[in-house]
Amino acid sequence: MIDAIDASEARHILESPDLIAIGVRADDVRRQMHGGRTTFVRVFQIHVDAAPASLPMRLSAGEFRIVGSPSSLDLAVSAVRAAAALAGGVPVTGFTLADLQSLAGASFAAACTTLQAAGLAGIAEIQVDRLDSGSSNAIGQARDCGLVLNRLTVAAADLDRIAVAVRARELHDAVGGFRAFAPLPRTMSISTPSTGYDDVKGVAIARLLVTGIESIQVDWSLYGPKLAQVALTVGADDVDGVAAADPGTLGTRRSPIEEIKGNIRSAGLEPVERDARFEVRG
Repeated sequence: MIDAIDASEARHILESPDLIAIGVRADDVRRQMHGGRTTFVRVFQIHVDAAPASLPMRLSAGEFRIVGSPSSLDLAVSAVRAAAALAGGVPVTGFTLADLQSLAGASFAAACTTLQAAGLAGIAEIQVDRLDSGSSNAIGQARDCGLVLNRLTVAAADLDRIAVAVRARELHDAVGGFRAFAPLPRTMSISTPSTGYDDVKGVAIARLLVTGIESIQVDWSLYGPKLAQVALTVGADDVDGVAAADPGTLGTRRSPIEEIKGNIRSAGLEPVERDARFEVRG
């Protein structure tokens, strides 16, 4: 296992303006762990309140993901059943750990059993900035019920990037089993938006700090193809949120699958498509 840097060294690196040196160091760790292998997943999103009656044409997904916060456990279960009926065996994920804990309370284990029976393969996000004293126990309960919990994310902007990465590392050390950490926040700050420079350094710092988790992930749809591609050269090795449906308006060479593969190859890396369980597709 590759040794991680400590928080003090990470702080020194983060304050350095030398982005190239930081990126080279993080890329070296990434290549020691993965070589040029770069995974990606095509995700079809279904809102918890509005499952479609049918699927779009030219759809190929490795994950059906329920998005949005359910107002009740019954609504969550109904959404899972509807998504599973559409998915045709493709893994269905959904919700955040914190949202499910809030809905289920002391009945969390029973709720996980019900959701798993309805067709849920895994909880989509464990947001490290929304963990509480019961989160580690809840993760164990969910896994005991057969749910996959692969992905650590960050919900809010304006957080200390190093503190968040350290928390991700500590959680993995405590309970294990995570496959990816997505260090860039899911929401953007209106008052103090981050720059591409900040985001790239955040990815690199995450790779250097969190070596116990296999993959550092960047979101293709949330942060855009260009930043995602650069992130792959400074520590990231997994791309989330690639579009699963091809509208067919730009031709085969401009389809989502060809675009992601082309971006990965042009960075000198090898694209490998996976599903929600991190199993290789095709």
